[in-house]
Amino acid sequence: MSPLNKRQLDQIRDERTTQIKQAALQVFARHGFARTKTSMIAAAAGISEGLIYRYFESKDELFTAIVRELMEDATEEVEDSRHVPGTPYERIRALTQNILDEKNKYAFMLILKARKTDELPAEVARIFERHSENALIDRLIPIFVKGQQAGEFAPGDPRERLFWYISILNSLILCEQGEEEYGFPDVDLLMRMLTK
Repeated sequence: MSPLNKRQLDQIRDERTTQIKQAALQVFARHGFARTKTSMIAAAAGISEGLIYRYFESKDELFTAIVRELMEDATEEVEDSRHVPGTPYERIRALTQNILDEKNKYAFMLILKARKTDELPAEVARIFERHSENALIDRLIPIFVKGQQAGEFAPGDPRERLFWYISILNSLILCEQGEEEYGFPDVDLLMRMLTK
């Protein structure tokens, strides 16, 4: 059997790093940073605990890498939503659907829980300083105002309405409603909060 070439080794490394980060994302989201042990991540990933340390120097480094990626992805997603075609209602509905999507809920859960704890790696705290909790609302306000002007959304203070709407979405995610018998509410039911 011939030895693996650099491209094959890089591919294996990328796949293993992704496997570890995906498992860690769910474990950190469910248990929080302080209560998560690398043994829990290893069990979720189906690997030995020692293998994690071949790819990440510490739990702190792994957590920081995940948070950095999530914040960069979220910023990109919100920026993209400002330029997506469709009415303001359709754009906020699509964003809501994305937030509640099964494949995204752990990312939102992790960030929401992490923002509420003081026991974080220093770099994560700096990342959060650069990415305000209100960034999503700030970016949605112009879309919402256009929707109000078009008669799609109820009148009132856009920041207040979006604050309560996002707070409800966050609460659903933190309660892990998607795991319950009824799952998350229908997106159109939630959107009624914003309409007339």
